[in-house]
Amino acid sequence: MHRFHNQKLLRCALTHRSSLPEFGANPNDANERLELLGDSVLDLIVVDNLWRRYPSMQEGDLSKIKSMLVSGIALHKVAEELQIGNFILMSESEARNGGRRRCSILEDTLEALIAALYLDGGISVASKFVVKYILCQAEKLTTTEADNNYKSQLLEFAQGRGIASPYYQIVGERGPDHKKEFEIEVYLGDVLSGRGSGNSKKLAQQNAAHDALNKIQNNIISFINCKEPIQSGIT
Repeated sequence: MHRFHNQKLLRCALTHRSSLPEFGANPNDANERLELLGDSVLDLIVVDNLWRRYPSMQEGDLSKIKSMLVSGIALHKVAEELQIGNFILMSESEARNGGRRRCSILEDTLEALIAALYLDGGISVASKFVVKYILCQAEKLTTTEADNNYKSQLLEFAQGRGIASPYYQIVGERGPDHKKEFEIEVYLGDVLSGRGSGNSKKLAQQNAAHDALNKIQNNIISFINCKEPIQSGIT
């Protein structure tokens, strides 16, 4: 737990612009400038961590992992876990309108807090925070329950890496014609990448693509080992 030497930095990080008429008239008293800095500090820490720990990982995969870990969805989850919304200074009207739970406000405040930690304690303090609350929670932060078009996502993944388009093959059919169950495998190049079943070929293909994407995601986020987190090499 970091104890701030400059309490003004912490207050600024937690100040939403809606509170300025009540708590201060200077636009720089709000956290927007800190949020800009925090965005860059967060990117640097995450990329530095990945680059040092996985020297053979290609740029495309590094970029994909970094994008997942610093996405708005991930930062919102962290901010909610830390209950940052309870500490934000904002106007009463903003709070009544759900400001303490609004994704954009929580994301920006978290980035402002990372900047405040960096300015008050240096890169090592900011890095410890990012490792503990973001890098060590990679799998949870990058998991989404959204209903997606998995075939399109798998196609995009393949095209982005110069791989042939996914190939779907029926490997089994069960049940009567009016209640048929299909089993389908999906290949990326010559590699069996996923398997799925469903009561239609389309659903089975989606499930196979989903299975393939899950395996790919597990492979690229399994780099996190919370028992021995890597700190930033920047001092």
